[in-house]
Amino acid sequence: MIVARNGRFGPYVTEVLEDEPAADAPKTTGSATGRGKGRAKKAKPRTASLFRSMDLSTVTLDDALKLLSLPRVVGEDAEGTQITAQNGRYGPYLKKGTDSRSLTSEDQIFSITLEEAEQIYSQPKQRGRAAAKPPLKELGEDPASGKPIVVKDGRFGPYVTDGETNATLRRDDSVEAITAERAQELLAEKRAKGPSTRKRTTSTRKTSTRKSPAKKSTTKAAKSTKTAKTTKSTTAPATKRATGKSPAGSSTTGPAAKG
Repeated sequence: MIVARNGRFGPYVTEVLEDEPAADAPKTTGSATGRGKGRAKKAKPRTASLFRSMDLSTVTLDDALKLLSLPRVVGEDAEGTQITAQNGRYGPYLKKGTDSRSLTSEDQIFSITLEEAEQIYSQPKQRGRAAAKPPLKELGEDPASGKPIVVKDGRFGPYVTDGETNATLRRDDSVEAITAERAQELLAEKRAKGPSTRKRTTSTRKTSTRKSPAKKSTTKAAKSTKTAKTTKSTTAPATKRATGKSPAGSSTTGPAAKG
C-alpha cells in the first residue's frame, strides 16, 4: 500500500509494508547469549518527496509510483558510465559517476533523453551561482502595480511576485491550481503588512581587563651554568717557630780540663 503524508520536511509518499518480515530475508544469528536469535531483517519502505509543483491533496497513484521509481536511469555514455536523473535537496539533477549537473525543472527528470543529457555534460561545469530559473507559471498583470505576476520556485517553496513584492504560497495553494485573483490577493496581503522590521539586539559585551602576570626576572643571581666554585683558602698563617741558633764555635761540652 502507498500513502501520501505531510512530514517534517514537506509532503512525501511512502510504502506501508506488512509487519511480517520478507520470506527471503536472511536470518541474523545472535550472540552466545541468544540475543537477536532468529530475527529477520525488515525490508525498508521506499520514500520520496513530492515535487514542488505537486499538491498533497491532488497527488495520484501514478505520480506516487513515478516518484518511488527514482532515480531514473537515462542511459549510458560512450564509455559505459551510467547517467541517472533524480531529485535532491537542492532540486532536480543528473548524475554520472561523481559528476552532477543541475536540471532546470522537475519534469525533466522523467522526460530528458540520453542525447540531451550528453549535451549537458559536453558543456563546461558552471561554478558558483547558477542561472536564474524560469517562472513556473505566468498569471497576467497585477492591477495594483501594473507589472506581470509570475510564480517562481524559491528556497522555501513556490511564491508569487510582481518584481517588487513576494508572497509565499500557503499550504492550501498549489502551482497548478493558483489563479490570478488568488495571486493578487496574496500580494495585497503582503503589501498591507509592510516591510518586516526586525530589531537588532546589540548585546554590549563587557570586556574584562585581565591583568597580565608579572614577568619573572630572567636574571637570577647565582643561577647560571657557569657557577664558579670559589674555594676559600683554609690554610692558617705560618707560625714561626723560634729556633735558637747556637753561636759559631760554641760547644755543648763543658770547659776543657787543664793539663
